[in-house]
Amino acid sequence: MSRKPVVLITGANGEVGHGLIHALADSGRYDIVALDLRELDSAIAPRCVDTVVGDILDENLLGRLATEYEISTIFHLAALLSTRAEYNPEQAHRVNVEGTLSLLRMAVEEGRSRGTWVKFLFPSSIAAYGLPDLETKRQAGRVAEHEWNTPTTMYGCNKLYCESLGRYYSQHYRRLAPQSAPGGVDFRCVRFPGLISAFTVPSGGTSDYLPEMIHAAARGEAYPCFVREDTRITFMAMPDAIRALLGLMEAPADALTSRVYNVGAFSPTAGEFAEHVQRAFPGAEIRFAPDAPRQGIVDSWPEDVDDGRARHDWGHEPEYDLERALAEYLVPNIRKRYGCSKEGEVCMGE
Repeated sequence: MSRKPVVLITGANGEVGHGLIHALADSGRYDIVALDLRELDSAIAPRCVDTVVGDILDENLLGRLATEYEISTIFHLAALLSTRAEYNPEQAHRVNVEGTLSLLRMAVEEGRSRGTWVKFLFPSSIAAYGLPDLETKRQAGRVAEHEWNTPTTMYGCNKLYCESLGRYYSQHYRRLAPQSAPGGVDFRCVRFPGLISAFTVPSGGTSDYLPEMIHAAARGEAYPCFVREDTRITFMAMPDAIRALLGLMEAPADALTSRVYNVGAFSPTAGEFAEHVQRAFPGAEIRFAPDAPRQGIVDSWPEDVDDGRARHDWGHEPEYDLERALAEYLVPNIRKRYGCSKEGEVCMGE
């Protein structure tokens, strides 16, 4: 039997996975295999040709997938996120680095067996940066991909190292081997800022204070924000994050001048965002109760990023600034999610 050509998505049950599956399925151009530790959400499972419950560290499972399917593109979303990674850094390294390494090896072998290039889309993070103090952060302004690559978290270290692994597997894999087979892996990385989704509740990210804030307000729950009011980093609405991944996937290889690209959209302070939330959900109870360890992590990330290379090379252009993200995407969809259709209504919960 011939193998079926598919797009493989790991970590498919996460915030990005949900949006990506819908976007790829809506295009009608791709068959999707979804892999996650948990059974895929029943709302999106029918949009995939196969859903697999399993661990990216299970090499027998990856071998079975490579045998059964002709994998043309991999979106490797599975990861142990920043907050959770700090509680168990060794496990984070196993999942985030060893899991990525196994998938890169699978991709390069798949590409060389067919004499073609397997695209490997990898979401990195603003956590790959590490600025030493607030004064430096404020003076740095918009930070480029090659600047301040001194992360202070295990998650950031993992992401930065995996970016280098991707470069190696794409450009230098087994460079001393006597013969080099044609094809291999085409690694492409988006270094994401904080992401805000109207449809999935965040879990495990240190940048999750903004999405947690607006979801709590819609549920009528008090929210103790774990960073200061003046805390500022870059964010992006989830639809723009999905467009960024798809845009980079579809970009011609000869147009790309880098393996790693910053993307960004808007950079409010936590206090500015809280004011917007309280206007949308009158009576929302938001207070600022900084948690020193997590505050220290967020303070090491840049206030803004320079995404000029992505805009030039493959046309990155976010559709949502802060005001439009709130007015057209976040507030109406979150009101609907929690059962409050009109401004000022008390939501009924999920």
